[in-house]
Amino acid sequence: MTAAQPTRGSMTRKALSVAWPAVVESFFIVLAGMIDTMMVAELGPYAVAATGLTAQPKFIGLTVFFGVNIAVSALVARRKGERNQEDANEITLTALWLTVALCAVLTAVFVIFTPQMMRLAGSNEDTHEAAVEYFRIIMGGLFFNVITMVINAAQRGSGNTKLSMYTNLVSSIVNIIFNWLLIKGRLGFPAWGIRGAAIATVLGTVVSAGMAVFSLFRRTSYVRIPLMVSLKSRFTKRACRSIWTLAASSTVENLAMRIGFLATAMIAARLGTDEFAAHNIGMNLLGLGFSFADGMQVAAIALTGESLGAGEKEKARQQAGICQRIGFFISLVLSVILLFGGRWIFSFYFKEDHILDMGVLICRFMTVIILLQISQIIFTGTLRAAGDVRYTLVVALISVTFIRTVVTFLLVVVFKLGLTGVWIGILSDQCSRFCFMGHRFRQGKWVNLRI
Repeated sequence: MTAAQPTRGSMTRKALSVAWPAVVESFFIVLAGMIDTMMVAELGPYAVAATGLTAQPKFIGLTVFFGVNIAVSALVARRKGERNQEDANEITLTALWLTVALCAVLTAVFVIFTPQMMRLAGSNEDTHEAAVEYFRIIMGGLFFNVITMVINAAQRGSGNTKLSMYTNLVSSIVNIIFNWLLIKGRLGFPAWGIRGAAIATVLGTVVSAGMAVFSLFRRTSYVRIPLMVSLKSRFTKRACRSIWTLAASSTVENLAMRIGFLATAMIAARLGTDEFAAHNIGMNLLGLGFSFADGMQVAAIALTGESLGAGEKEKARQQAGICQRIGFFISLVLSVILLFGGRWIFSFYFKEDHILDMGVLICRFMTVIILLQISQIIFTGTLRAAGDVRYTLVVALISVTFIRTVVTFLLVVVFKLGLTGVWIGILSDQCSRFCFMGHRFRQGKWVNLRI
């Protein structure tokens, strides 16, 4: 007798059970970042602008690790579907060694060349020194961040999304506590301002790294160090090749995206400190939408990857569709909140009426952008899980690096539309990615790819 086919209801419940820890995790990461910015905002708009300048250079530094993590999640999920636990552990161990080596090189480069990077990002006399100090500290603690990321990626691929939620939740709490203590100097702690915010961020990643490493010693973990020892797992060229085959395209894709994001930030920074501060908060809010999309993307990667590994192509399509419908419902709710609550949300950061007016304008754009953003991210995650990474790379190059940058430049620099031009540029990027990724997903060829 063949096993009973899962119903749509049971698959929806499974998708939610896998997704909710990832959604909560991403939400609290973004929320902690927003609270972090609120605390920094006590120092003035210049501090919000200074920390905002570091965002895209930081993510450019993390680009290669994002690529490795996407590959690890997809490969571990596929190996689990194939019931090949030995390979899953070998891939995890290889990814850890690869991450440590890359981290050592990139940390040195970014710490040494921080002043030049901040100038390139658009710093001015008001923000340069603060941005340099903040960036050097957070990049100096990069090791703890990336170790957590790669372990969490492997655990997610095996279906354990709760670990990543717990590590990032605790990290966020530690970050907020030390923000409160170190930015203004409370309970006898020094008042270090922006430096205190950076140190608080690093302390949070130290704690999360410890939790992630400890998870590799749990007997219930699908990937774990005792099993690696008993299997005599080691760094292998075969595992490295598998990781890099997927990671290379994802890394170039993320780098292309980050260059486009950086170009937008540079153009926005030249509009003025107040305008860039408002833009930075808008990007934080857009990150809130990403947090929900990322959670559903994690579910799509884990569920479709496992199903494809087991040869269940139709089930993979159904699970991806379910994740997409859940994501669309979430985007509708967020869109309504942004449409009617824009000024109220921005009032947590600023009291100046002209900046609040900018916030209302930005939120009106985001009501549409977030509907496109969440769907296209879930489409992208599904295609990556299947191994269709070259297509996602091409789309990123077209949409983010070219369309977003050109539209933003023309509307802001040539036609002088200010923040309106910046956010039309962002809208054009999200719209084009939604169309390209949605078309590829509906073609259905991705279910036939092997990784």
